[in-house]
Amino acid sequence: MTDASFDSRTLTQEAQFGDYFALLKPRVMTLVVFTAFVGLLAAPETVHPFVGFCAILFIAVGGGASGALNMWYDSDIDAVMRRTAKRPIPAGKVTRDEALAIGLTLSVFSVVFLGLATNWLAAGLLAFTIFFYVVIYTMWLKRLTPQNIVIGGAAGAFPPMIGWAAATGDISTASVLMFCLTFLWTPPHFWALALFVRMDYDNATVPMLTVTHGRRATRTHILVYTVLLAVFALGLGLTQVGGPVYLAVAVVLNALFLKGAWAIWRRDEAASEADNFRVEKKFFKLSLLYLFAHFGAILLEAGIDRLGVFA
Repeated sequence: MTDASFDSRTLTQEAQFGDYFALLKPRVMTLVVFTAFVGLLAAPETVHPFVGFCAILFIAVGGGASGALNMWYDSDIDAVMRRTAKRPIPAGKVTRDEALAIGLTLSVFSVVFLGLATNWLAAGLLAFTIFFYVVIYTMWLKRLTPQNIVIGGAAGAFPPMIGWAAATGDISTASVLMFCLTFLWTPPHFWALALFVRMDYDNATVPMLTVTHGRRATRTHILVYTVLLAVFALGLGLTQVGGPVYLAVAVVLNALFLKGAWAIWRRDEAASEADNFRVEKKFFKLSLLYLFAHFGAILLEAGIDRLGVFA
């Protein structure tokens, strides 16, 4: 798992604050914070603004802790992948021991204080999320099976459930479907990325679907998961967090997403690599908008409901 080049005693330069912050995977944390925030505000129970702020803060810290532990364990493969080679550990800015200490400390801190600030169901879900991402996905599935991103995607899907639980102390159909929305979005999102950065996974010997089953099978999987995603996304609109705004967004975006998945599936193998990459990259960029737009629509519906616009 480890490599001699990442010995805890080896640093090429003094670490800055930004290097330690980078361990927390701030771009991923943005998604965690946003979906958790939506789950918190979409819940039927109103929480005090300070309690809500603390809940989101501790969920964000827990997500960052997961990122630090992931970088600690994956520092060897990060070094051989172009898109991860500049991360703090392979770049020689932070040691593996430091990353481990930061990850473990922040994990305990986030879970305990979320429990004290809100309730222990929310804290338990956060603890399970960290465990799932670090142990089940990073340490076990990522290097074992091409279904790694499917099962591992559950870790990134829990934040809206945690936010909902922080507000209500329970789990509902709506919060489960918000989980499903992110869970089913993750495979087509990452497989589209894998289609145009395949050499990274080849070099790191990570059994991504593109490596183990090829591009044709990957495109088929993207189409199948996109169809399933559309069903659950529209189903979420029929729950208490849905409404006309959400359904309008869901119909348009899922039609575009299905069109993109179909274009990837049927593309001509004889076409130039540049043309194929263009199709896959366009779908990947759409996938970034897809999730934020759906949760943004849920947030808007919550605001409409609170203000009684349609009352």
